[in-house]
Amino acid sequence: MTTVSWTTEVDRGLCMGSGMCAGIAPELFGLDDEDRAKPLRYRIAPDERALDAADSCPAAAILVREGEELIGPRP
Repeated sequence: MTTVSWTTEVDRGLCMGSGMCAGIAPELFGLDDEDRAKPLRYRIAPDERALDAADSCPAAAILVREGEELIGPRP
């Protein structure tokens, strides 16, 4: 049996530090010392809040993948 997991990443070049992701999914995203978003865990169990955070990011800096497939932000 294969366990499904997602990966999360933040493009620091795009991140503007709005904190939307940390507000939507504080268990998954936080802000670093430079007020830029960071994933609290790189690999996560599938979690709709990760997709919501990616969808809500004003800079589209959050990427969520299932394997090689980009699933967030959603079109």
